[in-house]
Amino acid sequence: MGGFQEWTRRDNVLSISFPRSFRYLMLLSSMFRAGPGLPTCVRSLGLRLDRRCLTAAPVSLSALVCLTLAAVAGCREAPPEFESNLVRAMSLEISRDVPTQAALEDVAPVIEELFGTPQSPRWPTGWMANDQQRDLVSIDRLRIAAGGVTSDQENVHTGLYQEHCVICHGVSGSGAGPASRYQVPYPRDFRAGVFKWKSTARSEKPTRDDLMKLLVNGIPGTPMPSFSLLPPSDREAIVDYVIYLSVRGEVERELLSFAVDMLDYDTTPPEDDLRLMLVSTQNDSTQSEPVMPDELTEGGEAIAEVIDDVLGRWVSAGSSPVPPRTELKGDELAASIARGKEIFHGQIANCAGCHGTDGGGGLPTLDYDDWTKDFTTRIGISPDDKEEVKPFRKAGALPPRQIDPRVLTGGVFHGGSDPETLYRRIQHGIAGTPMPSVDISEEAAGKTGLSPDEAWDLVNYLKR
Repeated sequence: MGGFQEWTRRDNVLSISFPRSFRYLMLLSSMFRAGPGLPTCVRSLGLRLDRRCLTAAPVSLSALVCLTLAAVAGCREAPPEFESNLVRAMSLEISRDVPTQAALEDVAPVIEELFGTPQSPRWPTGWMANDQQRDLVSIDRLRIAAGGVTSDQENVHTGLYQEHCVICHGVSGSGAGPASRYQVPYPRDFRAGVFKWKSTARSEKPTRDDLMKLLVNGIPGTPMPSFSLLPPSDREAIVDYVIYLSVRGEVERELLSFAVDMLDYDTTPPEDDLRLMLVSTQNDSTQSEPVMPDELTEGGEAIAEVIDDVLGRWVSAGSSPVPPRTELKGDELAASIARGKEIFHGQIANCAGCHGTDGGGGLPTLDYDDWTKDFTTRIGISPDDKEEVKPFRKAGALPPRQIDPRVLTGGVFHGGSDPETLYRRIQHGIAGTPMPSVDISEEAAGKTGLSPDEAWDLVNYLKR
């Protein structure tokens, strides 16, 4: 294959390892620019790059692009597909001590019937309870974000998710794209429905505005870039697609759990009334969109319940209120910062217990994020046990990596550094991580939590 070092397939997308000189230019372009990143002729192939390769002799970039096109034009077998969440299925199999293959085989066609494919997404409005759920995303915007990358003479792009996001977040939103293993922290796995950086309470979904702010601002201190240069309509389409992937992934996760916990799935499926099936998959494969039948089997009721539960939590999400902050200057600000320092090192907030003296870091927690715990500690597996983790790695999980508390002295905060964001971070903690919440109320002050004024003192100390 000439300059190519390795062929691999991950997340059902063909990946090719290139010589280092070409690879880094391509990766840096796609990861740190909001523009197309790759020549149109290369992007149209839908290639994703794998950074694992051996050092190769320098080669002309233009020559290598030509070699790429010549070698790959006839090699791609099929468009990318959504893979089943094998890691989740394996976790359930161990924690419930029940085989999950039969559940996987029934859930997969249900999910495809409801949500379509990467090339042709669906939004199953026929199974949704109200207009708020149906209007959560636009099918027209989904189609702009989905599929392979194209652009016209007016520079209007489609395939936006594949163009800008798939290299890190993967086709299914698993967070295990080709560049993911080399990033700290790992890209977000949307399928669990857990998001760190948001204005809502810890257990709630983000608002649409939260996701848009992440696209506009990026996440400082991480490989997640800003996409502020994209047209607003493109960003809206990407937000829709992220919500779509998260809803799709969480419905899949919950149906797998429902199957083994409530519907008697074992080595074989249960009787038909309990099976997870859609009417359209049984009787009419020509329907363009699955429609909820008037009478549901018990399995159908489970599907409707899960969809309503997942979408209901997205619809109900709202930013938590933040009390007014008094602007302080001079001696008053200095006094507030001094009080905040005491709180930072005190027993109630105990920020220094993880972030170190004055936020300088350096204290290991020996802990992991929730995405890692999902297939390790929560099912009795040590993240350090490579042999026990190996089957999950083969199924698509990223290597377990200890989570390090943020060094705060540099003034770079992943989720934003404005006062209101820091206040919410203290109040709610960070979802999916060991970062805890602090009870902020007058009643809790001095006992189990902080007063609002004390929380603002802590914010002033963090922003000193």
